[in-house]
Amino acid sequence: MIAEILSTGDEIRTGGVADTNSAYIARLLQDAGIFVARHNCIGDDINDIAAIIKEISERADIVIATGGLGPTEDDITAEAVAKAANVKLALNITAYKRIEEFLKQLGKKKITPLNAKQALLPQNSILINNFTGTASGFLLKINKAVFFFLPGVPFEMKGMMPQVIEYIQKELSASRRFNKTINIKTLGVPESSANEALKDFSKEFKNIKLGFRAVLPEIHVKLYGSGDDKETIERELKKGEQFVIKRLGEYVFSTDGKSIEETIAEILIKKRASLSIAESCTGGLIASRLTDVAGSSEYFLFSGVTYANDSKIKVLKVSPATIEKYGAVSVETVQEMAAGAKRISGADYAIAVSGIAGPSGGTKEKPVGTVCIGIADLKTVTGKMYNFPFKERIMNKEIFAAAALWLLLKRIRDV
Repeated sequence: MIAEILSTGDEIRTGGVADTNSAYIARLLQDAGIFVARHNCIGDDINDIAAIIKEISERADIVIATGGLGPTEDDITAEAVAKAANVKLALNITAYKRIEEFLKQLGKKKITPLNAKQALLPQNSILINNFTGTASGFLLKINKAVFFFLPGVPFEMKGMMPQVIEYIQKELSASRRFNKTINIKTLGVPESSANEALKDFSKEFKNIKLGFRAVLPEIHVKLYGSGDDKETIERELKKGEQFVIKRLGEYVFSTDGKSIEETIAEILIKKRASLSIAESCTGGLIASRLTDVAGSSEYFLFSGVTYANDSKIKVLKVSPATIEKYGAVSVETVQEMAAGAKRISGADYAIAVSGIAGPSGGTKEKPVGTVCIGIADLKTVTGKMYNFPFKERIMNKEIFAAAALWLLLKRIRDV
């Protein structure tokens, strides 16, 4: 079963808006066992949209299209579909009543002509309910392909996709293959090194496709399995996963889709351990990432953004002599920062960072991209210095935060 994705809209075509819809839909189709052959994009022109619909309808089995179903003049997808299918637009009473009811809930007494336009659907199409907006989705078979037309607004599209997947699985499942993807997340290993470590993977696993995706600073190793026999594919994927874990070792932090923050949270909660943080150059970014995870209150005790040297001294009790002798960006200083954060909060673990994010402030000995990370645990206080080859401030802050989380994960795994 071959699927294609079609995005419409000048804002997508010109790059004014990132096409996140296609990526989301592709992942859902992959998980549903449906092979996505192409992603297509077209602007807001009735003739162009009609032409690409006709073209795709001759080669694909399933097509998910987004965009152009709103109330404005440039929302012309329904008209273009009708032209491609050689049918007329007709008022869908169910869609009209749903739009009317939705607008009433927003305090609008009358449905406007522009909103009423959204209930005009191609003849023979089947309504796909939208419970979060006024745009009416619909499906229609054109030539060999079943098309699903959805709004371009991401949260509306996401709310409607379960209906699409259910229809596909129930009505169009005859030729569906079993597909599964394993995402092995790593940190601290360059993509080239990961590729070298896994260069003989394809010889060992001929039915599993290996891929790499850089999500800086992480490298994600993707294993794609596809076939008619679910048990065989799952068995091969499991073996492939163990192969990757063995080769990449400590750099692997997740095989189940969890972020590094979620992995840290899981371990700390399991250990019933607590954590505090002292940040300088990252400005609270590490604390923000950790507290984005639901349940972080179970382990997260304290965060201090001690940006100025005076705050390091007054709040964390870093020795002025240490800063004077070694500098604010030094292993010695972050060790004292971590010890101070641990002492203030009574946490089991504490991490501290101080660095030079740039674009200015670097020296020959400590160039832009230098960061020092301190970790205090139940027994020891240690620190490390790194230099990353980035000169862009925001990138450096992200890298510094990731490096600190990585060192923390290694420590709590070991202790």
